[in-house]
Amino acid sequence: MKVLMVGLGGVGQRHVRNLRAVLGSEVEILAYRSRKLPQVITERLEIESDASVEEKYNIQSYTDLDSALSREPDAVFVCNPSSLHMPVACAAAAAGCHLLIEKPLSHNYDRVDELIALVQTKRLVAVVGYQLRFHPCLKRVQALLQQQAIGRVLAVRAEVGEYLPNWHRYEDYRQMYASRRQLGGGVILSQIHELDYLYWLFGLPRRVFAVGGHLSSLEIDVEDVASLVLECSMNGHPVPVQVHMDYVQRPPTRTCKVIGDEGKISVDFHALTVEHFDGNGTFVETTSFAGFDRNRLFLDELQHFLACVDGKQSPLIPVRDGAQSLRVALAAQRSLSTGHVVEMSSFGGGAA
Repeated sequence: MKVLMVGLGGVGQRHVRNLRAVLGSEVEILAYRSRKLPQVITERLEIESDASVEEKYNIQSYTDLDSALSREPDAVFVCNPSSLHMPVACAAAAAGCHLLIEKPLSHNYDRVDELIALVQTKRLVAVVGYQLRFHPCLKRVQALLQQQAIGRVLAVRAEVGEYLPNWHRYEDYRQMYASRRQLGGGVILSQIHELDYLYWLFGLPRRVFAVGGHLSSLEIDVEDVASLVLECSMNGHPVPVQVHMDYVQRPPTRTCKVIGDEGKISVDFHALTVEHFDGNGTFVETTSFAGFDRNRLFLDELQHFLACVDGKQSPLIPVRDGAQSLRVALAAQRSLSTGHVVEMSSFGGGAA
């Protein structure tokens, strides 16, 4: 198999490590790189001294995308900043390459429908890197919902917060894609995982409202605090979903609470626990995934992608799903800037 990496930052190098772990010498790895920094970024997001990424992982790099695509890679991993995703993804799809595109799909909706059409016409596999869908906590929540363990869902509250300067130890936070509007940054797009899994579990919202902005002293030009309300629906019943996102919390937090008319589910992603209470408020059980290795999410995502390319599975997160999650994020951004509720029926492209 021949894989072209576009972007070799933290997540790009994680994919490279996992490709070597899963496929070994059976995968030839190419890279299209604009900055071509030689640094090796470790699993702990630190720089490995006196090491070159091309030499360490046997990667042949190109500074021109057309030259890289002329090598006819089987798949392209799009891991550059969000605002650069669509030109690369569309060019790769036009060349007949399967795609794994890091989240979010893009920073706006330009060319998204074009990409969807290319993928469909050329019968390509194209998935978006929402690896939280492989998280054992969310799989447990999905199972409990399917069992109707808490009855009819009445409300959902999700929260994700962490201190931006602690994200990447290997770079100045002010230069990160997440900090810069021109690269597609901002807390809503950068922490879009929450919007994706909420869409996956509770459906596409009918309308979106958001408040927040750049409220901290962080030296960035994007929003660092956002609180959203999504009006979702399950089985014809409205479900208000609250989502809080921020770049400022220490220690970090990531939780979700699902409230039903016959119980409650509480998820703590850092503690790796899912708690279930019945309609009387009585504790039923805790499911613990203590010791779960976070890289397992990326390995499962990779193995799923390879199985899809081989025709053994259907994509869990197809590009159309990535387009819908992006629409929710963009609607939230518009609401944040205008102060108005945004109707999803009038927002975004034609993806469905």
